[in-house]
Amino acid sequence: MSLQFKTARKTESKSFLDDLEEAVARGTPESRARALWHTTDLMIAGDFSDDEIWTFGEVVTRLADEIEVAARAQLSERLAHFDQAPVNIIHKLAFDDVIEVAGPVLRDSKQLETYALVANACTKSQAHLLSISKRETLEERVTDELVKRGDQDVVNSVASNTGAKFSDFGFLNMVQRAEGDSILAEQLGLRKDIPRHVFQQLIAKATADVRKRLESERPDMARQIQSSVTDLGGELQSKFGPVSRTHFVAKRVVTTQHKSGNLNEASISTYARSHRLEEVTIGLSLLCALPNDVIERALFDKNRETLLILAKALNFSWATMMALLFLGAKDHRITASDLKRLETDYENLNIETSRSVLAFYQSRKNGTAPLDPSLAAALYA
Repeated sequence: MSLQFKTARKTESKSFLDDLEEAVARGTPESRARALWHTTDLMIAGDFSDDEIWTFGEVVTRLADEIEVAARAQLSERLAHFDQAPVNIIHKLAFDDVIEVAGPVLRDSKQLETYALVANACTKSQAHLLSISKRETLEERVTDELVKRGDQDVVNSVASNTGAKFSDFGFLNMVQRAEGDSILAEQLGLRKDIPRHVFQQLIAKATADVRKRLESERPDMARQIQSSVTDLGGELQSKFGPVSRTHFVAKRVVTTQHKSGNLNEASISTYARSHRLEEVTIGLSLLCALPNDVIERALFDKNRETLLILAKALNFSWATMMALLFLGAKDHRITASDLKRLETDYENLNIETSRSVLAFYQSRKNGTAPLDPSLAAALYA
């Protein structure tokens, strides 16, 4: 596109927008409605700069203030799937009190940032939350609010959304709410991303019918379901934490070992090579002074950095580190190239900084808080 053409195009757009501004100021309701649809059609069909799109948004916003609910809802439907829609008008539509107006953009617009979705979920109606819960993808910060504020319909909807990500808070909150709600319990049990320790809690509280359906639909978890059912006893149930008898046996053994000063790298390595996950989780939890769920998340997280840092802080050898990596890997398999990369990363970690990171995690007690930039920068120094 030549510079002359661009200049002419810019002049033409400015002239049109100036004329439109005047029409908005002096026009009748009918002429404003016609101007709204003409402007919207032009904006969607055209190839405009960000500044021009923003100006269109200002004009459309003014026009939208003058039209009835049905027309605003129609506008929302049209702009929800327009990826270059002006953010200013998208935000205005999303925070409209009328769900017919807000719903389409809350559900489908890619122009809504995470902070806007969180703000909406914190302040608007259950119908607004339900629309958000149906988005193609959802970050943890958004699902935390949906789970915390949402009613039964909202929580069931977000639990069934495969594109939604959940924090431990979100999962544990939903497990609590799943008591007496077989639909939610089943939806949670079917999620592939549900942490193992949360799945155990879910099964402990689920009805026999839910367990049976999950056993049928999740053959990969059948053994764990059967084990939980067999071992479940009133005295073994706890509000949070694994409920199987094997866990409590492992906890007693490893805790005794720790108190006597015999829990060390050699014992962790032996447990890991024997695929004794309960003992490894409890042992690392005691050695790192972190909750079990943090250790379990580190073991199974595809991003192995947290596990590498914890092991380096404990000054474990690469051989022990490998045993831990294979324990948490899918089917206990790691490709040679991935293993070589992990070995290099582990060798390059700074032990003192890793210990500072561990102390940072201990102060947060969750292992998920973002690191201080200076610590992150010093890890591989």
